[in-house]
Amino acid sequence: MVITDFKRYPLTFGPSPVHHLPRLSKHLGGAQLWAKREDVNSGLAFGGNKTRKLEYIVPDILAEGADTIVSIGGYQSNHTRQVAAVAAKLGLKALLVQENWVDWPDPLTDRVGNILLSRLMGADVRLDASGFDIGIRSSWKNAIAEVEAAGGKPYAIPAGASEHKFGGLGFANWAYEVQQQEEELGVFFDTIVVCTVTGSTHAGMIAGFAALEDAGGRPRRVLGIDASATLDKTRDQVARIARNTANLIGLQRDLRDDEITVLEGWAGDLYGIPVESTLEAMRLSASLEAMITDPVYEGKSMAGMIDLVTSKDIPADSTVLYAHLGGQPALNAYSGLFRS
Repeated sequence: MVITDFKRYPLTFGPSPVHHLPRLSKHLGGAQLWAKREDVNSGLAFGGNKTRKLEYIVPDILAEGADTIVSIGGYQSNHTRQVAAVAAKLGLKALLVQENWVDWPDPLTDRVGNILLSRLMGADVRLDASGFDIGIRSSWKNAIAEVEAAGGKPYAIPAGASEHKFGGLGFANWAYEVQQQEEELGVFFDTIVVCTVTGSTHAGMIAGFAALEDAGGRPRRVLGIDASATLDKTRDQVARIARNTANLIGLQRDLRDDEITVLEGWAGDLYGIPVESTLEAMRLSASLEAMITDPVYEGKSMAGMIDLVTSKDIPADSTVLYAHLGGQPALNAYSGLFRS
C-alpha cells in the first residue's frame, strides 16, 4: 500500500501554511528558518498536530460504529482537546482521562486552557492523580471497560494517538505535503525540526520522508527534539512507530538508525516543566516573529533549533523547516511565568 490508499476524513483547512521567519533567521545569523503551522491548520478548537493524525483515524471510528471515543492525556493535553473537538464534529461522545502529568503549582491547571475547552465541547472529563508516562495506562483501560459495561461502544485512542495502528499516517502524509509546497515555493528544506514526546508525529515524518527519498527525492535530516525527559522510552517508541508506519506506506526496506534522530538537552528534568532555555526561546520567537509557542512542547523544540543553528550543528547554509505543532491553549495554565 501507499499513503493514498488510506481513507482520510477531512478535518483540516487543507495544507497547513508555510512561511519564512526572516527576523529570527537574521538574529541567529545562520540557517534560513521557516515554519509550517499546524497550530492554524483547522477550525476545530484551534487545531494542532493531533487533528492531522485524527483524519486517518476517523474512518476507522466510523467503520467500527463507535458511540464514544475514549482517550487520555495530561490535565493540559492538546491531544484530548482535539479528540473532544472531533467527537463534537462527528456527533459522538468523548470520555477523556486527564492524568496529573505535570507537577506544576498553578492552582487552575485543571480548569483553564485545553481542559476548559474540552469541557466546553461536552466531553466527559475524568481527573486522575497518576503521573507522567508515555506508555499504555491502566486508567485508560478502565475507562474503556466502563463504557463497555454501560452498553456503549468505545473507540480507544491512546495518548497522542501515537500507539494507534494509524497514528503515524497523518505526518507521513505531511512529508508529501511539504514536498508539494517546496515545489510551489521554489525552496528545499534540508532540515526538519520537530518536538517529540509520544512519538508518532516525528515517526510519521521519518517514514514519509524516507519514502520520498527512495522515490528519487533529495535526502534531508529530520531532527526530533525530546521534550519527554524520558529519552530512552521516547527513542524506542519513535523507532517502533516509524518502522510500523514505513511498512504501512510500502517502504521496501527497513529504516536506517541514522534516519531516526531524537536529540536531548532541552527537555529539562521533568515533562511539562519549562527551563530557562524554554522561556528564552518562547520570548525570542514571540518578540521577533509574533509566533507564540508553549512551555511544554514548542518552547523546547524552539530552544533546540535556536541552539543547533547558533552552534552551527545545523550549518549556516541550511534551509530549516520548523514544525509548529500547536499547543498554545496550555499557556493559560502557566500564567505565573510571564509577569514582566
